[in-house]
Amino acid sequence: MGLFEGHMAKMADGFKAIRMVELELAGKYSEEKHDGFFKYFSWKDFSDEEFQLSPPVVSVGGDGAMYDIGFQNLSRMMMSGMPIKVMVLDTQVYSNTGGQACTSGFIGQISDMAPYGKAWKGKKEETRKEMSIIGMAHRTSYVLQGSISNVTHLIDGYIEGLNSRRPALFNIYAVCQPEHGVADDASEMQSKMAVESRAYPLYKFDPDLGTTIAECSSLEGNPQMDNDWPIYTLKYLNEKGKEESMTLPFTFADFAVTEGRFRKQFRKAPANTWNDDMIALHEFIDMDEDDRDGRFPYIWVADAKQRLNRVLVSQELVRSTIERRNFWRLMKSMVGVDQVVDAQKIAEEARVDMAQRLTSSLLSLAASGDAASLSGALTGAPSNGNGGNGAAAHAADLGDYEPVWVETPECTACDECIEINPKIFTYNDAKQAVIVDPKAGSFQDIVKAAEKCTAECIHPGTPFNAGEAGIDKLVKRAEKFQ
Repeated sequence: MGLFEGHMAKMADGFKAIRMVELELAGKYSEEKHDGFFKYFSWKDFSDEEFQLSPPVVSVGGDGAMYDIGFQNLSRMMMSGMPIKVMVLDTQVYSNTGGQACTSGFIGQISDMAPYGKAWKGKKEETRKEMSIIGMAHRTSYVLQGSISNVTHLIDGYIEGLNSRRPALFNIYAVCQPEHGVADDASEMQSKMAVESRAYPLYKFDPDLGTTIAECSSLEGNPQMDNDWPIYTLKYLNEKGKEESMTLPFTFADFAVTEGRFRKQFRKAPANTWNDDMIALHEFIDMDEDDRDGRFPYIWVADAKQRLNRVLVSQELVRSTIERRNFWRLMKSMVGVDQVVDAQKIAEEARVDMAQRLTSSLLSLAASGDAASLSGALTGAPSNGNGGNGAAAHAADLGDYEPVWVETPECTACDECIEINPKIFTYNDAKQAVIVDPKAGSFQDIVKAAEKCTAECIHPGTPFNAGEAGIDKLVKRAEKFQ
């Protein structure tokens, strides 16, 4: 913090001189008005342009330094309001001092001071500390939780944080190859699996976006957000050597089995031992605890020869998988992903209600023969005008809905749209973008994909959900791409 104040004092001297010269040249400098202002001129008085011209002060540290030993200093910095930026390289262990256990580690993770043995099977009960949520709770700071596997999300968030006139915390998943037990060239793949398995969800928190947690937070970039686990396809060779595949959820255990730090939590089950008491892990964790007795959770894997295998999962990894699933659900409820208003559904319900009321009135009046009452009933029916149901008004808007479309021949396969939402966009056989389902994500995803598209071949159309947050601004941003 002292370094920041010294650095900004030098920047303030420069900007003060420029401002004073400009006032003198314009003949507007007044000692009475300006001497007192410039006497105490500091970084808090910078214009936005001056602030962005000032090189940021960025502190870089590991999770040992920021989660544990230096946490009180990090917390104090965030509460100070000084726009200092801190990048945390989260390896889930003390990487620089021998790989000791850290509060950022996962349940079941094996490390120094959290060994595997008969009585102690890795980091057993302690739930992982979520620094990004702690950073959000300070309510003063821009927070980014990211990964090198999602470059667009990472760079966008980093730039937003640097430009923010607030403290910023960049919490980045970092692969430590020797301590995680992975290959030297596996960092991007392991980071990708950490995000997809809900081990390390992508997250942003910007206090300048609103007042509620939902308004300020975003889970944009996480795959298949509606599901507990993303669905993937496992390919393998059958007994005859022919390729087959199965569709499976990608759980935390499916990620953990690929890393040496969790390897002792798994045991391969020979095919001749397979029986009905073995239950797929994603089904096992949804069972009542009493129903789990005598059952053995497993996950499917393909070995080096692409043969299908069942791998049994330890109790510690079961707990870790449940904990990661529950944390993902907590994140979604906090951000409001599960409370999105379905305007199309509301509009349809309004139509049904209107039809039922009209039908009931017409039938009763037809039986009575009262023409005047019939006229009154028709004029009193709900409409899109004054006194009408607001959801029904959305129905008219939805009637003009134009889905997103892509000029596929112009696509350069930059991957931007696929990374933002692979449920809306995918590649065809020629590796050019096409639309899978225009309603498989938010209009924000569509607009951002259009903005990121290097070929400018994505045309957002109109939103299908009129109740989406910030829809007016999104429609404005989409205009240039129509």
